[in-house]
Amino acid sequence: MANSCCICGTVKNCAPFLDKIFANMETLGALFTDYVIILSYDKSTDGSLKKIKEYKKRNPKVYLYVNREPLFHYRTHNIAKARNKCLQLINAKFNNFEYFIMMDCDDVCSQSVKTGALTHYLQRDDWDGLSFNKNPYYDIWAFSKYPFVLSCHHFRTTRKWKQFADKLMYNTPPKTLIPCLSAFNGFSIYRTSKFINCVYDGRMRVDLFPPNFIEANLLLAGPFTVKNPHGLNEDCEHRAFHMQAIRQYGARIMMAPEIIF
Repeated sequence: MANSCCICGTVKNCAPFLDKIFANMETLGALFTDYVIILSYDKSTDGSLKKIKEYKKRNPKVYLYVNREPLFHYRTHNIAKARNKCLQLINAKFNNFEYFIMMDCDDVCSQSVKTGALTHYLQRDDWDGLSFNKNPYYDIWAFSKYPFVLSCHHFRTTRKWKQFADKLMYNTPPKTLIPCLSAFNGFSIYRTSKFINCVYDGRMRVDLFPPNFIEANLLLAGPFTVKNPHGLNEDCEHRAFHMQAIRQYGARIMMAPEIIF
């Protein structure tokens, strides 16, 4: 369905922010001819599920998945599973929707959304996955752009990713997109057709990168190290998702310099 959008969010202990998140989701939904909200919930201790169920009664566009299985040891594995539950519903019921949004349901997206930049980019056909700036740009774990393609937390030179991302975002004129391999920053919008059968993966997926990309990363950032809080079993779940879309569909992953939250 052209110009329709699935707005997805994962929820775990987000109760203080959910009212503002729901309001932002409705504001975003109004930009499209039709929309649904898909929420994937993990066991919380703050009343998040009660808030979602109350909101679902008021808004018939809400779909809710409640995870009743034990959580994994690694946080990104749990988030990847939750995001994939949203994707499964999109593939099953809404794969004719032109777009889907994946957004965080905590403080990152709790400020009133500024829709002007998003409205502008919806009129353009030079992106397939699009994220936006923040002040400061905080999400360098999800960020990959040649030659810094792997996880910043698996090197001792994390600051280099931050310096690289800041230089890009704050020296790019408005309405000028920045190509990358991965970025999120709490909110991204996607063209559904370019991400069919792609999944989030909280593991490190070095196999998704060309060897010369990895070599370039090592050359500039120093040796790869397992002496980090995450270990080799954990990586930002967005990186594998974006790289699969690039490899399978030639997806154009872009960052916009505008701030919408």
